[in-house]
This record gives sequence, structure tokens and C-alpha cells, in this order.
Amino acid sequence: MQRMSGIATLTKAMADAAYPAYMLETRKTAPCLRLLDKWAVLIGGGRNHRMGLFDMVMIKDNHISAAGGVSNSLKAVDLYLEQRNLKVEVEHVIEDKIWLRPWFLISLFHFYQVETRTLEEVKEVLHYASQTNTSLTRIMLDNMVLPLPNGDVDISMLKEAVQLVNGKFETEASGNVTLDTVHKIGQSGVTYISSGSLTHSVKALDISLKIDTELALKVGRRTGRA
Repeated sequence: MQRMSGIATLTKAMADAAYPAYMLETRKTAPCLRLLDKWAVLIGGGRNHRMGLFDMVMIKDNHISAAGGVSNSLKAVDLYLEQRNLKVEVEHVIEDKIWLRPWFLISLFHFYQVETRTLEEVKEVLHYASQTNTSLTRIMLDNMVLPLPNGDVDISMLKEAVQLVNGKFETEASGNVTLDTVHKIGQSGVTYISSGSLTHSVKALDISLKIDTELALKVGRRTGRA
């Protein structure tokens, strides 16, 4: 309860600051507590990222390097999905509605996301998508929020990336996300902001149960139960 309360409290603060963007956690949850950690994020007003490796296609930087580039990695995933008749079904977020993804439907991917680190990679993704019938649904804009010496952040690169995407795909900002920076990031136009700190290093809420014997006796005498 204390851990979940800590997660929900931090999520609430970050989700409010991030508006109109939605706040996401990551897979960096405590061992054996993933469902509870993600539930706490929902309670706090956030939204859930993937549950595991089975409910979302996510192309990370290592995959891109191994495949020999962004286009090659996208092509490989699209071919894999087509050959195995696996479908990508986007879940549209409904505000003020708490839901848990049906993670047990392993034949259905809910998102298909690629990580980009530069504007050139964003342009490559968009070019690939314009030439193919890709199932891609979301573009991660990783570390496009640059920290400044004064503690502020520069989001100009992030805003340019969002403008390039121009609503063709969902966008997700990741990297250098804190309670101090999340509001500014949320004003960039991104759909989502993800932060592992919601679950991997959250401070548990200090909850204790105290019995006030004097008050209990007063109530008991008044009600005839003491």
C-alpha cells in the first residue's frame, strides 16, 4: 500500500503538470509487482505503457543498430507481423476512464513503436511510412529534451520533431523527464511523456495507523459502548 500510494502520488503530480500530454510509466517496475505498480499509475491519473514483450512491438536503439538502420528495422517488423498474421490494434485513450489492457491476448499487439534519437531518424521513419503500408502507431522521441546549465530544459528539438510528425502518428517524449521539467515538455505537443522514475525509484508514502485511546474512550462512553 505504501509503495502504491507513493507511485500514485507522484503520478498525480506529474500527470497534472504534463497536461495536455498523458503520463506513462515504463517496464521498470519492481519484481513481481508490475501489475500493482501499473495499477497505481492508473489510480494516480497516468496511463500504462506496455505490460511486457508480448503486447507491444517496440523497436529500440539496439534493434536499429542490429538491423542496420531505422528503415531496415521497420521493414523487418512489418514483414514479421504480416507473415504471422499478427494485428496491431490501437487503444484510444479515453479521458477519466480507468482501464487495464487485456495483456493476456498475446496474438494482438496494442501498439507498434519505434525509437528515434535525431530529427534525421524521425524523417527516415516518416519517409518509410509514406512509401509503405506500415502498421506503425507511435514514434518515441528519445532524449530530445536537452538539459541547460541553469536547470531548465531546451525543448526546441522536441517541438520540431512533433511538427515533423504532424499528427500522422502518436508521439512519446522520453529522457530528462522530472517533476520540474514535465510541464514544459507537455507544452511541446507530444501525445505521451514516459518516465521510469514513476516506478523504479519512487519513494514509498509513510503510512501508519494510530489508535487514539482517549478519543476512543470518549466516543465509547457517548455511544454506550465503553
